[in-house]
Amino acid sequence: MWNLGISSSMVHNIIKRFRESQEITACKRQGRKPTLNARDLRSHRRHCIKSRHQRVWSEKDYLFLRKKLASSHVHSHYFKSGVIGSGLAIFSKHRIQDTLLYRYSLNGYPYMAHHGDWFGGKAVGLAVVNIGTLTANFYLTHLHAEYCRERDAYLPHRVVQSWELQQFIRHTSAGADVVVLGGDLNMHPQDLGNKLLTSYTGLRDAYTETDAFDGCEDGLTLILDNPFISQKVIAPFKKGIRIDYILFKGSSKANIQCASMCTTKGSVLGKAFPYSDHEALTAEFRLDVLAPSEAGGDFRTRSHDCAGGDVARLVDILTEARTEVKVGVHCAERMRYTAARTGAMGLALLLLELAIAAVPWLALGAEQAFPLTSFCLLAALCFAILLCTSLLYVFYSMELKSLQGTEDQMRLAVGGLQEKLRGFPVAKLPGCPQPSGGLHVEE
Repeated sequence: MWNLGISSSMVHNIIKRFRESQEITACKRQGRKPTLNARDLRSHRRHCIKSRHQRVWSEKDYLFLRKKLASSHVHSHYFKSGVIGSGLAIFSKHRIQDTLLYRYSLNGYPYMAHHGDWFGGKAVGLAVVNIGTLTANFYLTHLHAEYCRERDAYLPHRVVQSWELQQFIRHTSAGADVVVLGGDLNMHPQDLGNKLLTSYTGLRDAYTETDAFDGCEDGLTLILDNPFISQKVIAPFKKGIRIDYILFKGSSKANIQCASMCTTKGSVLGKAFPYSDHEALTAEFRLDVLAPSEAGGDFRTRSHDCAGGDVARLVDILTEARTEVKVGVHCAERMRYTAARTGAMGLALLLLELAIAAVPWLALGAEQAFPLTSFCLLAALCFAILLCTSLLYVFYSMELKSLQGTEDQMRLAVGGLQEKLRGFPVAKLPGCPQPSGGLHVEE
């Protein structure tokens, strides 16, 4: 049996309680595990993958997990990013051949320290693993959190992150036979960023594709009963929400199916607390290695040259995404203008103070108009305003460039898709098969 375990979503300060109880079972797969002997491999050419995901904020937690998993998952890698860390780590039974980390260009705002997303350095990590004769790309990620659904100030950032994530996957998975993405996407299944990611990459949701599911109702990963979750945030969604995912797809060399999936269900058995604020996900996949004669028979991995409906749907999704990014552009422009105006006022006050300070030097015998202490405090305040607004102006300029660059990329992509759509004969559209996994883009 070929068995791979990966981890990338869910353990932070609760790790201390793990140490006390000497238990790490958030990702343990319950029930019977499917096994295959050598004869099965030869006759069915089938492999089995087991995926396990957790978020590891502290590098000390990663070292603790690596020590505990050393007997079963020999190979591991921690993706370092930001100030407090990306929270991404992978533990594998197979040797990790290569790794790559891409940090998203937009990660929130540094002055929103109580949210902490900017300091985490949100990113996507890639680990390349060989499973028998197949090359598997495993992607781990964590997108910006949603703190208020009605007034989501971070929506443009999350849309940009989704765009960069799908680009990263498409451009790095060309030589991969199997692609698996896991992590905290902080998006509901029908959110714009989720549709953009799955439609462009062709990735399929393990929860909707699995043959057997055991876990929270509707696959929820953020449940109302969790004591580590703000009830104000989760209350509008009754039982909870599903924002953690394991997505996958095969290729012309391998067909992949989700055999089973499960999640944790609240509190640890025998304890009064859960492992984390998120429920842990576990998925097991079956891999069918296709013979050369069968390579063109996998419907999901073929090039959908006549899927005009999918192209039209992708155009609509991209147009909606461009609209959200444009909203972010206008907000960034307004905030940059506010920072520039406030900085100009601070500079004017500072120059005025310098002029007042120069009066005794220019007019002999004149006394200082203000007390020295008040004068120094006011000068320090003006300098602090000038410094902060200058830094904010630089930050908003960088944010604006990233948003404008993404909008330009989306505009070019929409143009290319519209040109492709015009090439579909109208008479042939009804007869074209409609795939379930979205558009397959070939570079």
